[in-house]
Amino acid sequence: MSSPDIASILENSRELDRLRKEQEEVLVEINKLHKKLQATPEVVEKPGDSSLARLKAKYIQAKDLSEREVTISNLLLSQLDTFLPSGLPGQQRIKMDGNDQKRKRMKCDSDISRLSPSMWRYIEACVSLKDEQVAARVTSDAEKDEWFVVKVINFDEKTKEFEVLDEEPGDDEEGSGQKKYKLPSSCIIPFPKRNDPLSTQEFPAGRNVLAVYPGTTALYKATVISTPRKRKSDEYLLEFDDDEEDGALPQRTVPFHKVVPLPEGHRQ
Repeated sequence: MSSPDIASILENSRELDRLRKEQEEVLVEINKLHKKLQATPEVVEKPGDSSLARLKAKYIQAKDLSEREVTISNLLLSQLDTFLPSGLPGQQRIKMDGNDQKRKRMKCDSDISRLSPSMWRYIEACVSLKDEQVAARVTSDAEKDEWFVVKVINFDEKTKEFEVLDEEPGDDEEGSGQKKYKLPSSCIIPFPKRNDPLSTQEFPAGRNVLAVYPGTTALYKATVISTPRKRKSDEYLLEFDDDEEDGALPQRTVPFHKVVPLPEGHRQ
């Protein structure tokens, strides 16, 4: 197993741990609201009371966190399955003749029908992203990670790689026109569903996120200043790192469907 593979597994493990901690925090808030409603049920009849709306929002958040946990768990399972030893140990393998090669091809063809349920769910989730826009880390070096909005062209079920298209490459890109990349799933983050804001995880004020900078197709680290629900709109109010103007960080609005979790160990 290579270092990048190990790093990806560890990153997903940390994300899983963060999700579970956040679920615990949400559950505490839900229990507090339950106790309040059980003790004073008449409070919901008072004008301006928002107890039920807050309870609904917490349940939506809990549901989104749970679904995200399932996604990350399935991804971890598939990553671990990839590296589990299979077949004969290396020292027992011998050179295969023509018939052995043929049997191997037949075995590979039958492997598709013997995938685990978790792997099927993972593949289905990846395949469903075809023609969707996602956030993709297209370059990564010792100094920084670069994330852009790209369109998914295809998902290769054998290599577990996405083929994506950068429809609007920057002016400093070599050549001209659209660019294609092949990327592992660890370099892809799906955007929230644009037409389903209520089922989308809302990042609280103060949380660091990765967001599309207004007027561009590039994503940068930002801090949540105000949430869509608080602003009663479909936009976050964010402060982007390194976006200083006249000695201060301007606050910019970004649609909720262009904001995703900040990857562990992000470098900018």
